[in-house]
Amino acid sequence: MRLMPILPAERDPRLITMRRGGTLTDEHHRLLAEWAALCAEHVLHLFDEEQPRDTRPRDAIDVGRAWVRDEVRMGEARRAAFAANAAARGLPDPAKFAALAAGQAAAVAHVAAHDLGAAAYGIRAVAAASAGETEAARIREREWQRERLPTEVRELVLDDQRSRSPICWNVFDD
Repeated sequence: MRLMPILPAERDPRLITMRRGGTLTDEHHRLLAEWAALCAEHVLHLFDEEQPRDTRPRDAIDVGRAWVRDEVRMGEARRAAFAANAAARGLPDPAKFAALAAGQAAAVAHVAAHDLGAAAYGIRAVAAASAGETEAARIREREWQRERLPTEVRELVLDDQRSRSPICWNVFDD
């Protein structure tokens, strides 16, 4: 499968922080980052089963959470995202997509809209590992993720999922 960009050409100001001209508060940005980390962590076992000694995806999730706690700067989270993405190269789809989910989760520190990337790659990882039950697996993982959306950002994320599902391989379709 070909990897596609998950960010739209025109960015939604609701997913751009206020200091950069958008309307997203720092609190909501951090909630998106924590949710993205949770989505990536939920599928991380698919990477760990394939590459048990490679900690780059787990490290990326941890660094993303450290950014949420204001313990690291955005640049460190970005570097961790690149490392997780590099860990995905050459792996079978479930492991590859799990590592990419971790990279997207860490990248939320830089661009909040990467939250959907973490969720979308998480769904793709589960679907790829589903042994022929891809649609049922996709729906189960999507619902698992939605059940864990923080109330404060739930409508924003659901609206963004409707809007960006076509560029996120339609994994958020109902």
